Amino acid sequence: MKKIAIFPLCALLAIIGLLASCTTKEQSSLTLSGLDATRFDTIINEKPVKLYTLKNDNGMEVCITNYGGRIVSLVVPDRDNNPVDVVLGFDNIHQYADTLNSPTDYGSSVGRYANRIGGAKFQLNGTEYQLTVNDGANCLHGGGNTGWMNQVYDVIEVNDSLIKLQINAADGENGFPGNVTAITTYKVTADNVLDITWEATTDKPTIVNQTNHNYYNLSGDLENAAYDQVLYVNADNFTEADFSYMPTGKILPVEGTPMDFRTPHAVGDSIHSEYYQIKNAHGYDHNWCLNTNGDDTQVCASLYSPRTGIFMEMFTNEPGVQVYSGNFQGVNGEENIVRKLGKKYPQHVSVCLESQKYPDSPNHPEWASPVVTPEKPYYSHAAYKFSIK
Repeated sequence: MKKIAIFPLCALLAIIGLLASCTTKEQSSLTLSGLDATRFDTIINEKPVKLYTLKNDNGMEVCITNYGGRIVSLVVPDRDNNPVDVVLGFDNIHQYADTLNSPTDYGSSVGRYANRIGGAKFQLNGTEYQLTVNDGANCLHGGGNTGWMNQVYDVIEVNDSLIKLQINAADGENGFPGNVTAITTYKVTADNVLDITWEATTDKPTIVNQTNHNYYNLSGDLENAAYDQVLYVNADNFTEADFSYMPTGKILPVEGTPMDFRTPHAVGDSIHSEYYQIKNAHGYDHNWCLNTNGDDTQVCASLYSPRTGIFMEMFTNEPGVQVYSGNFQGVNGEENIVRKLGKKYPQHVSVCLESQKYPDSPNHPEWASPVVTPEKPYYSHAAYKFSIK
């Protein structure tokens, strides 16, 4: 007769306990947004890259990689106290760094100059500077793939609620003058505010205009267009854009146009308008001239999801905010790219609210100046406050 081995009960229970422990350990290693931090551990340009987690005691969590100073996830509680990740992105460093197949500015700390500079050139103190051309004939986001959003920042300070990231840019990088040291500070406060400051010093006159490029969807539903997000922009005017999204130099009133968000309303109400500015951009991709006059205690814009009750208010000391409605997501092959946690994003799935000097300000001396000198360092501030409405 074949003998049957009887497995001791105590040993069986020990193995079950070990498996449960391993499973618990694996689950606990994930962030609240479901990210595996080990998928961000790598070396890029001989510099270490990691994922850092900031959080508070009220259910807010912000995950940041020092590659491009990018926010990868931003979790806040909804009206039922369920955690919702409200920004777009990837769940691994390799897709962020793959600028050929999945180029993106998701969550990045953009520099040296956010938005567009016309003709990729400007004059400063009698000298003309030719910049990297990466957007038609223009320079976009400081050179895009060769700009700061695709470089590794040094982590100079980090704790549970704050991270400071530093980048050193050489004179002549992407055509910009001056050796610049720039520091981006992300802070999560106890009252669910994502607070961002940008500071920079230079050894000779240059231009700096940084921003954060989070793509917000406050419903957490990243597989359907976010037409029901309710937008408010505290602005009477906006800068008219031409066919290449460059400012024409004209500042137009929002009154009587689909650009008027002084009374909050759903983005989808007018995103398919025949109004020439919206039709040309396939949605919103414009700079609003804020009424707040640099007062970062006043709300300059807000976004609200009626589905989750999540309400986001924005504050900044900058004169403008770029509203971008994800017009090129889900088109021209973008719909096939698998992003964070297996999602594929459709067109208009999000809204960006980017604090800034007006686009092409170096070529418009009548607008707020982006010039930074050794005697006049750069400082910019933006804050995003989350609550339930």
